Amino acid sequence: MDRTPETVAVVVVTYNSERLVPDLIASLGPGLEGVDWHLTVADNASADDSVGAVRRLAPDATVVEMGRNAGYAAGINAAVAKAGPFTAVLVLNPDVRLTPGCIRTLLGVLRTEGTGIAVPLLEDGDGELIHTMRRDPTVRRVLGDALLGAVRAGRYPAFGEMVTDEGRYTSETVADWAEGSTVLISAECWDRIAPWDESYFLYSEETDFALRARDAGLVTRFTPAAKAVHLEGDSKVSPALWTLLTLNKVRLYGRRHGKVLATAFWAALLLRETSRAALGKTPSRMAALALISPSRLRETPGPHTVQRDAARA
Repeated sequence: MDRTPETVAVVVVTYNSERLVPDLIASLGPGLEGVDWHLTVADNASADDSVGAVRRLAPDATVVEMGRNAGYAAGINAAVAKAGPFTAVLVLNPDVRLTPGCIRTLLGVLRTEGTGIAVPLLEDGDGELIHTMRRDPTVRRVLGDALLGAVRAGRYPAFGEMVTDEGRYTSETVADWAEGSTVLISAECWDRIAPWDESYFLYSEETDFALRARDAGLVTRFTPAAKAVHLEGDSKVSPALWTLLTLNKVRLYGRRHGKVLATAFWAALLLRETSRAALGKTPSRMAALALISPSRLRETPGPHTVQRDAARA
């Protein structure tokens, strides 16, 4: 088979990912068929044998041992810094499984003029569509989510951040941003927009990167012609991770908008989380408490905040 002229730097950040590494690595060959690529893994001080599994199963891979749990963005930045020359960067979560030919197709999409990021259609482990496309976060969309629920609000562009109209996932289209488990970034986009903002630690870093790319005229383009499987994490069920996700939404919005709008956005999120807490949702109860804590809103997120919240849950 003819190979593409591109070279893809495949970047994976691991954290206690030993059980996920074998299937991920097994999917890379078929997923990157016809493409020149190299793998770099940044490990955030895993307590398991994530590093050993990578070295056994992918002996040609470059492994960057961070020495601490530095966060997702820091891992991506460190891995790309140690990767060889590339024309595109493929960022993958350890729980992603590429389908055959996925990345060759994404590379074709990435060549579309004005495109900086290309993302595939994602399904979960049961073959169900994952709603990965997102709209710009706004006060009205948070209120729509609070009043209608994320799935119902997402059918209407004015009222939902998450794109839930399944018809939008049947053809190639542009999104404001997309979830960050499987993203292909052009070298031009990386050179102009990188690094990823490490201050978020986890969550909102992909939003920040994609929105800054869009601001620079480089859009995120989705295609259903490329497909991958994402087993997904537990942010929606873990009170600690949901709290971090919620607080980082406030931080991101505040950095991009003035104080008045940022206060309105915070109030809308507080309404959403308190209303869900009233229904007995523990993650929302913890997130609401964090939103009304000035110290929580000021502090820099990190592993200590996740561990502390996990202990309180």
